[in-house]
Amino acid sequence: MSLSASAENLSSEGQNNERWNMCLELALEGERLCKAGDCKSGVAFFQAAIQAGTDDLRILSAIYSQLGNAYFYLGDYVKAMQYHKLDLTLARNMGDKLGEAKSSGNLGNTLKVMGKFDEAMLCCKRHLEISREIGDKLSEGRALYNLGNVYHAKGKQAGRVGQHDPGEFSEDIRQCLQEAVRYYEENLELMRELEDSAAQGRACGNLGNTFYLLGDFQQAIYYHNERLKIAKEFGDKAAERRANSNLGNSHIFLGEFEKAAQHYKRTLVLAQELGDREVEAQACYSLGNTYTLLRDYPAAIEYHLWHLGIAQQLKDRVGEGRACWSLGNAYAAMGNHEKALHYANLHLSISKELEDPMGQATAQMNVDDLQKILGLGKGQEHNKENQMHKLTMNAASNYNNSSPGRYRLRRQSMDNLDLIKLTPDGKQKEPIEPLPDVASSATAQLMQKEEDNFFDLLSRFQSGRMDDQRCALHVNRNAKVRSISPENDKDGEDLMELIAGMQSKRMDEQRVTLPFLPGLNTNGNDQAKSSAQAHADADDSFIEMLVRCQGSRLEDQRSPLPAAASLQDAEEERNPRSNGNTHSGSTVPEEDLFALIQRLQAGRMEDQRASGPGKIC
Repeated sequence: MSLSASAENLSSEGQNNERWNMCLELALEGERLCKAGDCKSGVAFFQAAIQAGTDDLRILSAIYSQLGNAYFYLGDYVKAMQYHKLDLTLARNMGDKLGEAKSSGNLGNTLKVMGKFDEAMLCCKRHLEISREIGDKLSEGRALYNLGNVYHAKGKQAGRVGQHDPGEFSEDIRQCLQEAVRYYEENLELMRELEDSAAQGRACGNLGNTFYLLGDFQQAIYYHNERLKIAKEFGDKAAERRANSNLGNSHIFLGEFEKAAQHYKRTLVLAQELGDREVEAQACYSLGNTYTLLRDYPAAIEYHLWHLGIAQQLKDRVGEGRACWSLGNAYAAMGNHEKALHYANLHLSISKELEDPMGQATAQMNVDDLQKILGLGKGQEHNKENQMHKLTMNAASNYNNSSPGRYRLRRQSMDNLDLIKLTPDGKQKEPIEPLPDVASSATAQLMQKEEDNFFDLLSRFQSGRMDDQRCALHVNRNAKVRSISPENDKDGEDLMELIAGMQSKRMDEQRVTLPFLPGLNTNGNDQAKSSAQAHADADDSFIEMLVRCQGSRLEDQRSPLPAAASLQDAEEERNPRSNGNTHSGSTVPEEDLFALIQRLQAGRMEDQRASGPGKIC
């Protein structure tokens, strides 16, 4: 709901309300700031508008919606969900079907980003149901798009467990991704009917990425080419860059390395035009790995040095480690073992600093092999390492872009299927060894004792709750019991009124009440009373949705696993919302294609190893 549109429908009574006008003016300024990209300042004005208060539920609903969106783009998803739920409640109470559909969609998107996919699906399906009920094609298209994103995000998140390659997922994950394809195809068909080319482009990009995960790379290439055509038509360089990057990934999986290199080069050029240093580094990393597959090692070294320079400039230690690992392999393949040893030692040092056991083991193995080839001991290598360090800094600085800029944080969108990662995964956890049988027995006894104590405590609390629902009269034990007669009928009526009053109050306490609505002035307002009544008449499907959303709060109180990266839309990029953490390297692509390259190029990996002396017969 737009605040600007609401301002055009002011009633004469509302114009005379100074407090109401103040609320609207503050909200309009917040809306303007958010549209200008200053969501933080916009939130401050919206909060001030709530403090001013209004009795117009339409204005309040618009403020809630805008606040939810602002908090979403600021990355505060808990507050975003809070205000979208308030907006949903008001829309239902006012009988605003379109508003209810939009707020359901907003709530679904927020739950998706928080990783609560089942609740998100429920909200998005409600959005789709209402949109079809009222015949709003545009809203229906948004609902289909959102549903596709939720299924895609759920499938991708589940596919990350076990480090599977595209096309190698379990059946339940494939079904989830196929549901995403179904909704994206419906969205594409509807957008073609509405002749919305921009929306068609987003649908094609989504379909390309989903077919990529399903392992259907030919279909992925088809849809990414369609996305590329539409992006060029609109002059959307960001979308064009994403399409080229995704096309490069798909061609890599088909073993078409020359075509992949062409798309990655175009990605590099567009990243430079957009001033995106992180994506520029990722494109260089991808090109270096692609030329390694093509055995063009001088070109591979050139791009890896380029990547190393940007990683050092952005202080991305993970990216530096990956660049050094790749440079060591490339120099070893060319027979320049001294430089290869230098970069292997740098890779080892960075892996130790990052506490990456897998990377450390790989680097140590490379260092040992190269030292044997060169006939060097550990002490002799120390001096050579210092000399080569200066050479590295000079070479990397030739590829540093000196122009300052504001670097975007790492995005977590599907766009990050960009490049190739030729390094082992250093984030694997060590297996946990089982405890001895004696310890297990003692632990079981302790757990049983704690469980008994817990149930004993729970029983005492629950028994108290039963008593709370009784109506106990506190009478004087010394008083005599009076018989009911016409003389004390009045006292009996007073007693019955007292009991009725106490019990009715307790019945009301068990009712579902309208949540507190910040900013709503309810001074004798009949509209608020009718809202409470409407809320009590909510249908069963809506109640089920709220129960499921609220039920997840119990899980929020548990000790959580390490937080997963925020999930974004499958194709469409958003503004940076991360907290700046770059545990996987901002200059290194997220997608792990290392296992694929090992399968396709197993022989080429062996060519880079140094063979030891043959056995003497």
